[in-house]
Amino acid sequence: MPEKEERSMSAEIINLRRARKAKARSAKERTASQNRALFGMTRGEREQMRQDEFRAKRHLDGLRLERDPSALTGGTQDDDTREI
Repeated sequence: MPEKEERSMSAEIINLRRARKAKARSAKERTASQNRALFGMTRGEREQMRQDEFRAKRHLDGLRLERDPSALTGGTQDDDTREI
């Protein structure tokens, strides 16, 4: 009789939930990487831009001679006298 060969079934056991979540995370990271390349600004750069815009607006507001918007338009008009 020929000798029996023992075959071992040594497959890697994986947790399907973990594999599914890992696949979803890698897909999200890939999408995020594409968006970073597409839009090209880091969070720090966006925050710096917002701060610069705020400083410029505050500086210009400080240079205004009159801060009352109704003084610039000649006063307020009643609803019934407003021209359409």
